[in-house]
Amino acid sequence: MALKNTPQGYGLVSISLHWLMAVGILGLALLGLWMTDLTYYSPWYRTAPFWHKSVGILLAVLLLVRLLWRWSNPRPAHLSSHTGWETRLASLVHGLLYLLLLVILLSGYLISTARGQGISVFGWFELPALISGLPQQADRAGAVHYWAAMLLLGLVGLHALGALKHHLIDRDNTLRRMLGLRPRTPTKEN
Repeated sequence: MALKNTPQGYGLVSISLHWLMAVGILGLALLGLWMTDLTYYSPWYRTAPFWHKSVGILLAVLLLVRLLWRWSNPRPAHLSSHTGWETRLASLVHGLLYLLLLVILLSGYLISTARGQGISVFGWFELPALISGLPQQADRAGAVHYWAAMLLLGLVGLHALGALKHHLIDRDNTLRRMLGLRPRTPTKEN
């Protein structure tokens, strides 16, 4: 498998970034939802947010790398079996996924720095608080963070359903390309 994308399929870098981000997004969402039920007396009250923030910063770096890779490395061509509305919807959903990720990451940063404290990233270094002290910063950023994350999860579900539709119903190579598998050869039914 090539490192870079080809007109026929995704390269190892694109595939790895896609699946690393998928695991990171789902893990952060589950951790974030679990954290909202923690009480002050829970042993995880301080530890869970530390991990959530650290992994969130790592995801922000991955997102930046992924966007730079996407802009410098052409995407494979759409499959000829895709209809116009499918390619437009896929482009819209991908754009919204990136936009919502940016909103979630920025709002998470604003929540974490509202009191003027930086963010410790795995205890390795501290990301400084460049923006703090805005009126109701933590509450407003928290609402944006939550609702953007809920929208993102809905779009992730739509994205996954689209991939499954292509794989199971259309029986095309859309999902196989993102898994790094060989293309399905056409049969008489296709």
